[in-house]
Amino acid sequence: MSRLEGKVAIITGAASGQGAEEARFFAREGAKVIATDMQVELLNQVVNSINEQFGDVALALKHDVANEQDWIDIVKAGVEKFGKIDILVNNAGVAGKIHTLQDITVDEWNFVMNINALGNFLGIKHVVPEMKKNNGGSIVNISSLAGINGFGQLTPYAASKGANRILTKGAANQLGPDNIRVNSVHPGFIETPMIQEYTSNEDARNYLISSIPLRTLGQPSDVANVVLFLASDEARFVTGEEFIIDGGQSIKE
Repeated sequence: MSRLEGKVAIITGAASGQGAEEARFFAREGAKVIATDMQVELLNQVVNSINEQFGDVALALKHDVANEQDWIDIVKAGVEKFGKIDILVNNAGVAGKIHTLQDITVDEWNFVMNINALGNFLGIKHVVPEMKKNNGGSIVNISSLAGINGFGQLTPYAASKGANRILTKGAANQLGPDNIRVNSVHPGFIETPMIQEYTSNEDARNYLISSIPLRTLGQPSDVANVVLFLASDEARFVTGEEFIIDGGQSIKE
């Protein structure tokens, strides 16, 4: 039996990278997928590919995760299309600019925090009522290794991902009695468009790889496999936890 048979999932930021891979993995394992992103053309390509392979199992919707009305509309459209919501993957995120604390503007700070932190809160807020109707569900917040130990001068990014880490634990504690599990995933350097400016330069790429004990960059599938586990009933007794996927970088002295 497929691992997500009969489940319906919302996956944000699904136009590329980890989100696109998660959407493909979920569809392969029997889920119906509401895939959302602001990059509509790329999102439609991902969803069309999924539907060609698995049937009419995925829906593409334009979505600004920092906009509360968008979340209301997304949840309503998903329920109208597939009847319910069982899983939420808060995957959408931005890195922001590399600045010192003194050089970060308030607008830059708010842009990153609104997408990476407010967006996750709004997703949980508006999906939970539907999950309660189903007597349970699974929420996976995509944080980052930076959300645990910070990362250089990407201060708003690290702060927003740290907020997701603590939001996850608070939500897990509050929603546990409703059989709604909430976990966070903390990738290190994964080969996605977000880090392309670093990996396109050979010296920078080699430097990143040298900082990882396994001596390789992660792939979107490495993250998608963990998210798939957390979304499935295999993780029925797992909530409030953080899963680091970084090739051992966090244990390096």
